[in-house]
Amino acid sequence: MKKTVLSILLAAGMPVITGAQSFDFDMTKPQPVYSDSIGYGYDILPVPTAKGKSPFYFSVKVPDGNYKVKVILGSQKKAANTTVRAEGRRLMAENVNTTKGKTATFEFVVNKRSPQINGKERVRIKEREKEYLSWDDRLTLEFNGDAPAVKSIRIERDDACPTIYLCGNSTVVDQNNEPWASWGQMITRWFDSGVAVSNHAESGLTAGSFLAQNRLAKIMSTLKNEDYVICEFGHNDEKEKGPGTGAWYHYTRNLKIFIDNVRSKGATIIFCTPTQRRQFADDKKTIKETHGDFPAAMLAVAERENVPVIDLHEMTREFFQTLGYEDSKRALVHYPANTFPGQKKELADNTHFNPYGAYEVAKMVIMGMKKHNLTVLKNLRADFKDFAPNMPDDWNTFKWAPAKNAEMTKPDGN
Repeated sequence: MKKTVLSILLAAGMPVITGAQSFDFDMTKPQPVYSDSIGYGYDILPVPTAKGKSPFYFSVKVPDGNYKVKVILGSQKKAANTTVRAEGRRLMAENVNTTKGKTATFEFVVNKRSPQINGKERVRIKEREKEYLSWDDRLTLEFNGDAPAVKSIRIERDDACPTIYLCGNSTVVDQNNEPWASWGQMITRWFDSGVAVSNHAESGLTAGSFLAQNRLAKIMSTLKNEDYVICEFGHNDEKEKGPGTGAWYHYTRNLKIFIDNVRSKGATIIFCTPTQRRQFADDKKTIKETHGDFPAAMLAVAERENVPVIDLHEMTREFFQTLGYEDSKRALVHYPANTFPGQKKELADNTHFNPYGAYEVAKMVIMGMKKHNLTVLKNLRADFKDFAPNMPDDWNTFKWAPAKNAEMTKPDGN
């Protein structure tokens, strides 16, 4: 029988380009190491072996935009346990178990972006962000877990799906390194292939510096009327000094700028009050207030402008108090020395979440969205279960496959 070009490409393991910015990869065939000239391949870590259990990355060079990804997980040769993350450790599928010869299929949307806005403007990213997977020229998938295995990958541009844009600081950002994590990179786990999440948050930012660095301008360049913009600010705004600073002038004025810009495109804006710090009172039972008037100022603007609010301030208070003085450390970056390679000192951070804490806060955000009956929740995955901060998941049973990159320096902002 005469072979078609398609069958020859499949047999050779080469990607099949089925349309504009659409790729099919047979991962049971050898694939190259990524290079700019090839434009796809294994990236960051060594090429996996057929019977290996090590994590691996696969990247494809694509323009900015949303991409629907379909992965078929599993192997004909071994039982597998696979977690899939995208770009800056965005959780897409977790702890997927497949027996030998069986597969499981997952579909999701990955937002890929670069700092470029147009021919003249760029996002003024920080120097350290230049190393982040979230800002480079490729779409990167991470396959991790006890024994990761993937049979095939399909990547197809999707210009139609709505996008949830995230604005904020280190409690929202796609944290690039272990053991830091934020709710913005966990919320992706709970949405299906009908919606994208585009996280523009960065550590250390205030509402004002987010605007000044052209991050909202980047969002506005692609924002559509069916999209959502979720903003959480306050942690760093409260530390600004000088005329006009404080909760009731610069902060509220900047929040109004977000509202007016987002609504000018017909999109929906949502506020999140700032997450609590783990600061207990002397009784070691009650969380102390550390954000001053900032939560109240955000609520006041929201009431005046009819903006939906997700009250993370109160939900994380209840979360920490439920866990208690000691166990609340399990939700944050508290680790004894030598937990991670190169970690010579204890880590004791009462602001920044670890993967477990970020995972729990992401569920709080989803519950806040449900309170407001947002249309986008039609794309919530079927396995999401309603969550209450006074009944958190057991941290003892939370399973996270650490990424290869770890950093002991605290993110900007505290």
